[in-house]
Amino acid sequence: MTFTDTNVTKGPAALSAHSDPVATAGLRPGVIVHDPAETVDELLAAFAIGLRDRGFKVEGYVQKQLPPDDDASVGRIEFLDLSSGFLRTGDQRAGIAYLQTALTGQADLLVIGRFAACLDATDSLRTTKIQPRPGHSLPMLTAIAGHSIHQWHSYARHEGAMLAPDLTSLWQWWGPEQLYRDLALGVADDEVRQIACGQRWIMVEGPHGAGLAYLPRHPRALQPRLASLGKQSLRQLAALAMSWDPLETALGIAAINAHYNRYDLAAAAGNGVKTFRHVAGRVGVIGAFPGVDGILPNCAVMEADPRPGEYPLAAMDSILPACDATIVNASSLINRTLPRVLRLSQHRPVALIGPATPMTPRLFDYGLSVLGGLVVSDPKGLATAIRAGALPREFSRFGRFAHLMRGASPDAARRSDTTSTTASLRRSHA
Repeated sequence: MTFTDTNVTKGPAALSAHSDPVATAGLRPGVIVHDPAETVDELLAAFAIGLRDRGFKVEGYVQKQLPPDDDASVGRIEFLDLSSGFLRTGDQRAGIAYLQTALTGQADLLVIGRFAACLDATDSLRTTKIQPRPGHSLPMLTAIAGHSIHQWHSYARHEGAMLAPDLTSLWQWWGPEQLYRDLALGVADDEVRQIACGQRWIMVEGPHGAGLAYLPRHPRALQPRLASLGKQSLRQLAALAMSWDPLETALGIAAINAHYNRYDLAAAAGNGVKTFRHVAGRVGVIGAFPGVDGILPNCAVMEADPRPGEYPLAAMDSILPACDATIVNASSLINRTLPRVLRLSQHRPVALIGPATPMTPRLFDYGLSVLGGLVVSDPKGLATAIRAGALPREFSRFGRFAHLMRGASPDAARRSDTTSTTASLRRSHA
């Protein structure tokens, strides 16, 4: 059977991840459990196309039966090819053949609109159940009616995840660990104009903005490489955010911020901490901010080196699930605690605050509600200050602290925080 192509919409090319010598756990196969009287094809397509448009490699299709207007339509199915956007028509055998090809590929996500089609395809490949390698699983998403859920349990056994039929549940299944690659995929292949490295901070300048990141240790191991790294593109440097080397991660985050925190970014004034004043319950704060006790009197501060009245970071697992909101320092991007914080704070407002915050709506789907960061206006002056060992309280001389709120335009966010002032960090990290 030959497919008929009728439409195409392609996403951007995928970005190769930075080499990672450590095997990490993959996504658990997911199934959307829905009412038998309803379908979730549009939900699956919206989620998959959204990922594809961000640069992830998505394979698979969603389908619908063609109306039986005449004998020629009997047994024929209409497929939306999620990797290309082509709308195709064919019979069930053609769909199975397509999935066989997709199953053998190296996709970030394989979407199979109907679980029955998944069974047909895997049966034809003589794999009647999921058998992932240790620490790995098939990156697959499908859907099944609630009354047939026993078939999914037989297929996936303990490896599968059952999901509610909504986008929030799908993004939570996709997981906040994916945000590093998501951020890097959106960075343009622009030139790097300069890299300024101090003992505590690093700055990357691109053609449209400059970005910062906190250095978790002395950069002596990174400094000899900066000349050659500066010859790479902004997109190549951004891929370093996926490295497990903390200095490379910091450089990658700085490059990411050079792309997203543009000089002309429209955002509300202030770092956004004051937007949480309306929270009635306790606010968990990961990494202290100056004056946070006065702004949020009922906060629980967690620090790597806690002062009297503060808690150690190990208390996150116990404290955050009981909080009504969370504010987390942008250093959590570099030390990779942000995904953990987001998982502990699901279904509650979370703000990412600090000069190293990427100001992009891409992060909202991972559970963040407020993004407060630095928009640089004087990269030359900031570079000089960074090399001289400047602290965050001095950064406002070279730019403006601003914030984005999920679901709000910059003007609306500005009205909600008219008294907000630029903020610096109490300690020398962001």
